[in-house]
Amino acid sequence: MADAEYVQLSLNDQCPTMAPFFGFMGCAASIILANVGAAYGTARSGEGILVCGISSPELIWRNLIPVIMAGVNGIYGLITAIVLMGAIKKPVQDGQNIKNVYSLYTGFAHLAAGLCCGLCGLASGMAIGIAGGSAVRSCGIFDVMSRRTRNIFGGRERRKKKAAGSENLFVAMVLIQVFAGNLALYGLITSVILTQATYECPQ
Repeated sequence: MADAEYVQLSLNDQCPTMAPFFGFMGCAASIILANVGAAYGTARSGEGILVCGISSPELIWRNLIPVIMAGVNGIYGLITAIVLMGAIKKPVQDGQNIKNVYSLYTGFAHLAAGLCCGLCGLASGMAIGIAGGSAVRSCGIFDVMSRRTRNIFGGRERRKKKAAGSENLFVAMVLIQVFAGNLALYGLITSVILTQATYECPQ
């Protein structure tokens, strides 16, 4: 009898009614933090695009890459939240009793998954916003300075140098955005792996 009571207490410790709370917090953390990073990256890079568009409107479409990269982070958070929501199991009816099959082990794993995706998305969004805003302004300033130099000195050689310098700046901006966006992708991959760590309480 004592052994049966000990087993029951152990199951109650592993599968309390508050266990789903941690899973739902993982869902909230992933979508909220990832979208905060996406919003910050969009705001910082969008500000630079609008400032650059005053003097160089032809560069606006080309400089939208940071905004797109920042928006992808929000999609990563949404994917993680949907996966976690599908993995959270509701209590089951066993005659007159209601038993919880969602364990603390699974809840902690899902909370860690949400935090991994959310915090990585937040860091990625901040990196994209800061680097993207500076890169967009650099492209705009370079374009303005090149036109001033061409108007003063003229010549075909100046045009070639201007085109080469502009392409180099654009390639550098794209590479920075790609590697900054990879941070959120790493968080998404880790969160998907963590969602596979589950323990279901016996009914």
